[in-house]
Amino acid sequence: MRTTTNRGLQPNVLGTFDTIVMAVAGSAPAYSLAATTAVLFGAVGLAGPASLLYCAIPMLGIVLAYARLGRIDVNAGAGYSWVGRTLHPFLGFLSGWALVFAATVFMVAGSLPAGSLTLSLFDPDLAENTPLAAAVGAGWFLMMLLVVLGGARLTVRAQLVMSGLEMLILLVFVLAAVAHRGRATAFDWSWFALDHFDGAGTFAAGALIAAFYYWGWDVTSNLSEETRNSRRTAGLAALVGVGFVFLLFEAFTVAVNVLLSAEEIRAAGPNVLAVLGQEIWPGVGGKLLVVAVLLSTVATLETTLLQVTRSLFAMGRDRTLPASLGLVHRRWNTPWVAIATVGGAALLMFCAAAAAGSVQRILSDAVAAIGLQIAFYYGLAGIAAVVAYKSVLFRSVRNLLLGGLWPLLGSAFMLWAFVESISVLSTTAVTIGLGGLFLGVVPLLVYWRKGSDYYSPARLDAVRALEAAEGSAPATRPRTGTRDKSYATDF
Repeated sequence: MRTTTNRGLQPNVLGTFDTIVMAVAGSAPAYSLAATTAVLFGAVGLAGPASLLYCAIPMLGIVLAYARLGRIDVNAGAGYSWVGRTLHPFLGFLSGWALVFAATVFMVAGSLPAGSLTLSLFDPDLAENTPLAAAVGAGWFLMMLLVVLGGARLTVRAQLVMSGLEMLILLVFVLAAVAHRGRATAFDWSWFALDHFDGAGTFAAGALIAAFYYWGWDVTSNLSEETRNSRRTAGLAALVGVGFVFLLFEAFTVAVNVLLSAEEIRAAGPNVLAVLGQEIWPGVGGKLLVVAVLLSTVATLETTLLQVTRSLFAMGRDRTLPASLGLVHRRWNTPWVAIATVGGAALLMFCAAAAAGSVQRILSDAVAAIGLQIAFYYGLAGIAAVVAYKSVLFRSVRNLLLGGLWPLLGSAFMLWAFVESISVLSTTAVTIGLGGLFLGVVPLLVYWRKGSDYYSPARLDAVRALEAAEGSAPATRPRTGTRDKSYATDF
């Protein structure tokens, strides 16, 4: 755990409940639904529930891969470390770079709707003013940047408030949608079948968009160095978080299909939840769901900042990027240089977004581009888990299924979606997605030639790692009779 100042991140800050909240907030249920439902409908029509279902199955394979890798290598870089130590350091670096690039693009893709939604609460006409939305969104972004800079404890407390209110509003509207009598389309179980897809390309495009819905749960792995009992907690929290948001995504996507017409969905764009809320509860419902989306957007900005800054911290620590990124603030134990770097890059992108056209168009291209990056680094992580556990896969059916076949299925699905969707995405989305990935080759070659130790790794093997972990664990756990107040939100 070497840093450039011999100071690490603060351990044992997050408990189990905290980490589950982070996993749910990372996937940003309300934001993902608002930003992506119209995009998904435009790609696959009424088959949105099917896309979410068929992406969830392999996504759980990736969750299992992360959980198993997290048991044998606790590292803020997560996939960056795991892929580098199992497959190849070059692939590991590009895996980490993909997350960093995707998260930085998301700073704009997430902040623009936050600005637009804030303006819509006061004047709906202002919401379409892209420069003004970019300015307000930048304000939200800077606020979250300061919260993340203030340390993991402050971050968790802010997250509990924002995500708690968001979940309460969403659950109320799920129940209200079930009780609602009006409908634009009759419910059809075929929405969960493969019949609605117009070929492999359409299915892959839907899968890539669905991957964006779920993306963010892996923040639990990036926070592993700051989590209590993280070898168990990070994976468990990710599994619970993905299961919970899957149910929410399906419920709202079905509600949109039933209660709104195709014309209403296309016209609503990123405001689709506001339109749905107005349909369910005229006068008040639209505003309440706008508040939920705003809370979700700000909350996921926070978790995304945690992901990208912890990844950059790990890269700086390993000297695969400038070593200053591994600096930790003396008081707050946060990677302050990485945070400042992300803030500066995102603000430059805000300036570009302010002159780039409508919020809806920016969102559509950004979601697709980020989806390519997600599919790439999730796919590599699935393979890394199989390689790391290869010596124990055939010891039991459970090991073979959960540690081999399912993660391998998830990996194959993600990489297939990555390749297949390139031909159907817009030129802008492909340019951003692939161009951002290839951009990482430059620092890779520079720091490889400088001789970073990362490029001569100790191979990651599950048997040796678990034996080492058991050998270093204390034989008994001391009982003090009192509970540490720093874990007040733990189970």
